[in-house]
Amino acid sequence: MQTASTHICEKMGRFQELSELNRGTVIGCHLCNKSIHEVSLLLNILQSTVSGIITKWKKLGTAVTQPQSGRPCKMKRVG
Repeated sequence: MQTASTHICEKMGRFQELSELNRGTVIGCHLCNKSIHEVSLLLNILQSTVSGIITKWKKLGTAVTQPQSGRPCKMKRVG
């Protein structure tokens, strides 16, 4: 019998984003006066990710991912 992994980063690829629910959970923990280290241990997310989410929330007032600026990448032709 296999158990489900609770480590969020194991489920994500290198450049995938956290779900809106997980971002909200980080903000909720922050509002309950949990430290970045405590939130990181509780949710199994890197401290730098937790810090970035909290910083973005304080600066922009939202934890939703903003669209990136700049030209989109070209798609490679497979031929």
